[in-house]
Amino acid sequence: MQPNPFDDPQQVCLVLKNAQQQYSLWPAFRALPAGWRSVFGPQPQTDCLNWLNANWHDIRPAHATANRSDHD
Repeated sequence: MQPNPFDDPQQVCLVLKNAQQQYSLWPAFRALPAGWRSVFGPQPQTDCLNWLNANWHDIRPAHATANRSDHD
């Protein structure tokens, strides 16, 4: 059984972004999934998580935030 790369905080990762403005932590050794592009890294996992915490404030997809009223 192969170890989970997310269990190692020193694992080199990327931060990916899709067209819906959602982000994902991704192991740098894996090919990028279709529809995603790298926006940060490669860096140790902890640096990528810090980047996500500082830069991704709304986890909803872009279409959900575009349709949101100010009264939600």
